[in-house]
Amino acid sequence: MKNLERLEYLFGEENIEKLSKAKVAVIGLGGVGGIAALTLARSGVGNLIIQDYDLVQESNINRQLIANYQTINCKKVEVMAEEIKKVNPQAIITVLDEKFDANSKLFDYEFDFLIDAIDSIADKFLLIKQCLENKINFISSMGAGKKTDPTKLAIMEIQKTTYDPLAKILRRKLREEKISDKIIVSSSTEAPADIPALGSYMPVTATAGLMLADYIIKQIITGGKF
Repeated sequence: MKNLERLEYLFGEENIEKLSKAKVAVIGLGGVGGIAALTLARSGVGNLIIQDYDLVQESNINRQLIANYQTINCKKVEVMAEEIKKVNPQAIITVLDEKFDANSKLFDYEFDFLIDAIDSIADKFLLIKQCLENKINFISSMGAGKKTDPTKLAIMEIQKTTYDPLAKILRRKLREEKISDKIIVSSSTEAPADIPALGSYMPVTATAGLMLADYIIKQIITGGKF
């Protein structure tokens, strides 16, 4: 396809075919997950499950790609589905307009790869556990709030994270449940700003989203050997 010509120069026709057939779920469509979902779509991933229960709010505009004054109060999953179709009209999109929790229908669907970009610690931990139980190749986004240096972001095992309060809580919960599987995350080694509110900066959230998408794309084209 002409729209993937520049990508095919890099990866080759065979890998473009792999991307077109891959099934990827993106859970959470905020500042991190929204960028990840659209990056996957622009990179030729042909089957996407997108899940979020929230509406676009004015406070999202500083960092979320789908947020603007025309989309305020619209459902994030619906806006994202429209944006994906603008990029790839042939994309197969499953829209889950619901919160991920114990009642979610996510695992009623088949997919091989997942990006976790949700904020709730309890739900994130549940999602990680269910991915492990279902042998889903996944990557999880850790905390991007209160951080301003995108160069401090990296892909790493959760046990190697530093200066990441969210990862610290998850590591403790993993120890408590005696889960020792390797869990790959995006995390920042920057110390959080000493501020009372959870400030967010688009260069950081967007970089995290790009890194998550890149990880999954490389997993698809290498067969999980990246």
